[in-house]
Amino acid sequence: MRKSWLSMGVLVLTSAVIGFGSTARAEEAGPPDKSIEQRFEELDQEIRILKRKNELGQEAAETAKKSTAVVKAGNTGFSLESADGQHVIKLRGLLQADHRLYFEGASDVRNRTDQRAGDLNADGFHDAADSWLARRVRPTIEGTLFGKYDFRFTPEFAGGSASVVDSYIDARFDPAFKVRAGKFKSFVGLERLQSGADIKFLERSYVTNAILPNRDFGIAVHGDLVGDRLNYAFGLVNGVSDGGNISTGAEFDGRHEVTARLFATPFKNDYSVLNGLGFGVAATYTDAQGERNLNFTDTSAADATRNGLPSYLADGQNVFFRYSSAAVADGQRLRLSPQAYYYTGPLGVIAEYAQVRQDVSLTTGGSPAGGGAGSNTNITPNTNKKLRHDAWQVAISYLLTGEDASFKGVKPKQDFNFGSGWGAWELVARYSEINLDDDTFRDPTGTSFTGAYADLSTSAQSARSWTGGVNWYLNQNTRVALNYSHTTFDGGAGVGTSPINAAGTNVRDRPDEHALLTRLQLAF
Repeated sequence: MRKSWLSMGVLVLTSAVIGFGSTARAEEAGPPDKSIEQRFEELDQEIRILKRKNELGQEAAETAKKSTAVVKAGNTGFSLESADGQHVIKLRGLLQADHRLYFEGASDVRNRTDQRAGDLNADGFHDAADSWLARRVRPTIEGTLFGKYDFRFTPEFAGGSASVVDSYIDARFDPAFKVRAGKFKSFVGLERLQSGADIKFLERSYVTNAILPNRDFGIAVHGDLVGDRLNYAFGLVNGVSDGGNISTGAEFDGRHEVTARLFATPFKNDYSVLNGLGFGVAATYTDAQGERNLNFTDTSAADATRNGLPSYLADGQNVFFRYSSAAVADGQRLRLSPQAYYYTGPLGVIAEYAQVRQDVSLTTGGSPAGGGAGSNTNITPNTNKKLRHDAWQVAISYLLTGEDASFKGVKPKQDFNFGSGWGAWELVARYSEINLDDDTFRDPTGTSFTGAYADLSTSAQSARSWTGGVNWYLNQNTRVALNYSHTTFDGGAGVGTSPINAAGTNVRDRPDEHALLTRLQLAF
């Protein structure tokens, strides 16, 4: 029995010792190991946290991107653009430095004294003056607001004075319906609608510079129809004389001019040899009343800028025709202009015709009985006559270096760089002429060339110009151009000591003009 209790005591003591040791080891080792499921849950939670942090970072970056403007600089100018692309402002520019060299030609200085005009020959001319000049100096600010309201502001600093060339807003409500308001190029002439940086010749043709309007102030609705294959434009503008460029002031007589144009490119974007063909017609109409002097007796001529009648320039930019001081616009003015172009590969052709029909009268002098500028009371009775002048041109261009010709600029395949590229080279040729109505130089009865609306002995009846040249595009922004122009005239050089005979057969022709015109251009 004693032995039995002894064995039990030893067993209890041994169990206690073993239990104490196990407890100590358990305390040293820490809590029991976590299950695999618990560890997966913890890792998944950590991944979710990291993923959310990444999403928050991306959202913050997108938010910052939407509020950060984008600044760009390249060969098309400099721009500042909102992050969403809805608001853009651009800075662009056009610089043209020209030289005019006349091998033969005359400056018209009629009715001026030697003291004012220098030494004159017997016909009232002196030699055309060679000169360097800044032809265009035009910085431009343009852009877009709210993705659809375009604007453009272009001043001109060439010619020793500052003026505004373009200043308009163009609302693009739909490709088929756009509204332009301000001062802009009238939607009329094909060559006029070509940018001054992209024209193939140094000066535009007689169609553009002599007959059709330049820039005007008003409003126009325009758009593209039939998948951009038909362009239309209708405008209501102040109205300008032939080739005129209106100031930003109001039209003095309050008579507006209507303009209209349709131009089709029926094969545009087709895989056809005709995909570069475009053709159309344009017109303008107004009732033009030129301003009369309040006292024609005491002043030598009506205000040349407001009599509603133009002067015409030859290809070398010398005046060859002026109306007489007594002539004023006095009635309807209608212009018509069919026009077309064709571009295929390196070849380009542009052709235009324009005719103007203008009612003209002669003033009597003295103060109009009704008083005020624009009054018809000082018009000489039975002198109103509808005069018809017309002009046309055909021009061809060919890129020798193989670039594709287009209505817009040329982008060389290789920019000019000594040893690696010679830019793009283009040959150009044009014939252009203008013809004035015979009645312009006849008396109101139409029987004698003794002078009335214009004097045949001081103004030529027609001008015909052949122009050839070469354009060297060093890169998309820089061009060197050379033109040679030969112009002949009918009349405009006096009759010597004898008066003009009734048939006008004793009037001499104005001297031919031979001019070499060169230009260095930078456009961006």
